[in-house]
Amino acid sequence: MTGSPDSIQSEAASRFSIDHTFQASGDQFADDTRRGLRATPKTLLPHYFYDALGSALFAAICELPEYYLTRAETEILQTHGDDIATRMGTPSRLIELGSGSARKTRLLIHALLDRAPHLEFVPVDVDAGVLTMSSSELLTEFPALTIHAICGDFRDPGVTLSRLDRIPGRTAILFLGSSIGNLDLDQAESMLISLREALQPGDSLFLGADRKKSAAILEPAYDDALGVTAAFNRNLLVRMNRELGANFDLHSFAHRAFFNAARSRVEMHLVSTSAQRVRLDTLDIEIEFREGETIHTENSYKYDDETLAMLAARAGFTLETRWLDSNGWFTDLLLVAA
Repeated sequence: MTGSPDSIQSEAASRFSIDHTFQASGDQFADDTRRGLRATPKTLLPHYFYDALGSALFAAICELPEYYLTRAETEILQTHGDDIATRMGTPSRLIELGSGSARKTRLLIHALLDRAPHLEFVPVDVDAGVLTMSSSELLTEFPALTIHAICGDFRDPGVTLSRLDRIPGRTAILFLGSSIGNLDLDQAESMLISLREALQPGDSLFLGADRKKSAAILEPAYDDALGVTAAFNRNLLVRMNRELGANFDLHSFAHRAFFNAARSRVEMHLVSTSAQRVRLDTLDIEIEFREGETIHTENSYKYDDETLAMLAARAGFTLETRWLDSNGWFTDLLLVAA
């Protein structure tokens, strides 16, 4: 692992490193975009939401009154943080997939450091800038913390985490915010199996998942009145214009989010409001859109307890404990590697 960014100063820099090995290249974005826009139906991968602007927009989404997920999980960590830390068994290393600003993670880090003199934190995120900023804040707040950040996506976490050296003691992995909901059931199972392979028996996975509930609650969380989520979705078009020489007209694509009850997921789409052709110079292709045709940009699956227990068991985990927020809308599970 290499590098101590200039923005992390003095003593804190000696406790920080960042690995860019798994950072997605522009070629990967180009290849995935070409494949997705030529598919039927058209799709784009949701982890490409998170360029610098996308990350900032998502931070704003987390403050919206309609977006209950962040508040619900924060409540769980605030209310049960001590119990969670105790049941984790004082890990020496804490890994977080899709760490972002690590705002909620602070609550658990604090509880863990109340029980141990030192903790190694390994945040994994696609946005190097967010990793550096959040790490700087954490290192200042927690003098007993060291950070080895990994810039890259976590679709195959076993490969990503295999680069970490073995250390004495237990490892705990965090996968918060119901990010597992972006994966279909087969993908979620494969990812959990990959995580299990990166762990030793007795290590743990702390998994956040959004629970099934009515469309009246779910749909506003992904289509807020202020239009922040719509801007977050359209930012994919901005990114393709900037990085791939595309000529998407943002006003010609509408944001659509709805709960697909049959598949137990909220879907997000960009809807072409007219028949049009879009040129992507870097890819040397033109893509034709019919009026009403969509680009499917994200799924967010909603779970019941039985499905989560099934996924855990199939991946080789024992369900140790589950916690709910006061509304019963969100759950965090402590899974132990069998």
